[in-house]
Amino acid sequence: MKKFLFCALILTTLAGVSIGAEQKPTAGFDHVGLSVSDLDASTVFFVDTLGFEVAGRDPKYPAVFMNNGSMSVTLWQTSEPAVAFNRKNNVGLHHLAIKIPSFEALDGLYEVIKELDNVVVEFSPELAYGGPAKHMMIREPSGNRLELVHRPSN
Repeated sequence: MKKFLFCALILTTLAGVSIGAEQKPTAGFDHVGLSVSDLDASTVFFVDTLGFEVAGRDPKYPAVFMNNGSMSVTLWQTSEPAVAFNRKNNVGLHHLAIKIPSFEALDGLYEVIKELDNVVVEFSPELAYGGPAKHMMIREPSGNRLELVHRPSN
């Protein structure tokens, strides 16, 4: 009987199920990988504008691994010619939403971003679905859609 219980414990653990407790099979995002057409420009944008830090590089791929203290992003260089993503015609990442710590920080970030020649602002900060969250949508230098959003805590 002990041998059976031990085997059952091993099998349920491997299957992501814990005996005697509800456990979800996933625990959140580890990182997001974005394909970019201009690795250098996208890296500079994430570091200089959004405050990410480069954690590593793989020049063979090439890729840049970065983190902002709460989320990790990997930028992967595409081959030429790259095909631009179209949110209405392609299956894939519609956008990446990044938390902004305050309404003031969101508005300040907008003031910086709107002056960048290689970033497209789809819309400036506005209430999301009537609020209380406020967001804006941009396309970073390689064209990936980023939502910058602040949700006040309740």
